[in-house]
Amino acid sequence: MKMPRNLNGSELVKLLEKVGYQVHHQTGSHVIIKTTQNGENTQSVPNHKPLKIGTLTSILGEVADHLAMDKKALAEQLFRKK
Repeated sequence: MKMPRNLNGSELVKLLEKVGYQVHHQTGSHVIIKTTQNGENTQSVPNHKPLKIGTLTSILGEVADHLAMDKKALAEQLFRKK
C-alpha cells in the first residue's frame, strides 16, 4: 500500500489510537504516545504538517515490530478507505 503524502502528526496519532496507543504527553512539537500491548512501547510523533515520508515509514515500522505485525498489514489497517 502506498503511504499517504499529506498526513500530519495529529492525524497519525488518531490513527495509532485505533491500534492501542494513547497520548502520554506533548513536549514542544512532539506528541509522545504509549501502549502497554505486548509490553510497553513509546513513540514520539512530530506534530508537523505534513509528516515527511521517511519519518512516517520509520514510526510505522517501529509500531509494526512492537505489535508483531507486518508493516504493510499495519498500513492497510490504518489507511484503508472506509
